[in-house]
Amino acid sequence: MTVKLAIQTRLDYGLPAPTDLIVQVEAAMVPEQLVENPAIGLSPVEHFARVPGQDEIGERIMLRAADRLIVEYSATVTIRRVLARIEDLPAVPLHRLPGPTVAYLLESRYCPSHSFERFVAGEFPGLAGGALVGAMVDYMRQHFRYVSGVSTQATTALDTFVSREGVCRDYAHVVIALARAASIPARIASVYAPHVDPPDFHAVCEVFVGDAWHIVDATGMASGADCAKIAVGRDAADVAFLTSFGAASFNSQQISVRKLTA
Repeated sequence: MTVKLAIQTRLDYGLPAPTDLIVQVEAAMVPEQLVENPAIGLSPVEHFARVPGQDEIGERIMLRAADRLIVEYSATVTIRRVLARIEDLPAVPLHRLPGPTVAYLLESRYCPSHSFERFVAGEFPGLAGGALVGAMVDYMRQHFRYVSGVSTQATTALDTFVSREGVCRDYAHVVIALARAASIPARIASVYAPHVDPPDFHAVCEVFVGDAWHIVDATGMASGADCAKIAVGRDAADVAFLTSFGAASFNSQQISVRKLTA
């Protein structure tokens, strides 16, 4: 089964002084998804350049702009990802991991995975690989609440684990930290998905089991079948849709993701 999505995004920010920015809003052109009719429009900028995204997935747009930044993006994306039941996928022995996955075993800014090692060992004894990841996701769905406005850009996986509530990026950070604590490579992915409420950029986790990366979403709002991937990284710092190296004031944001007949 394939899923086709119609995507439209508009960002509007005020810039009181000339500012350098990074924008990541375009669906990545990777084998697992077909991007058709992509179009991006920008208000006037002083500088524009494209650079590869993390792991060569997607692109970052490097900008310098002043006064105001408006970004408009649209595309149709057909998802053709190979899907598998996560619980059935075996762990990959550490000594057999592909080189690019090794960085995702390690702690990162928002995912202090060493802090979770004792919890993982005690809560999920005897489980490994995809079965362990599935149990972690089940645990979160039973014990965590999706609540807007309770976290900030500084909130870490440990903060969320203590409070037991947060939004999609917080859920993704906790799953990443738990997986890494069990020596399973895990990374964040920013995606477009049709059932996100309210409509927004969405964050999910990808784990490397069964010799491939697989999407898991502890919020339950998205699945590998209907996620259009934008970018991947160690945690949210790598996949932010807008990173400003100066003052930027939010004016408005609109995101529309509609399912079409594939």
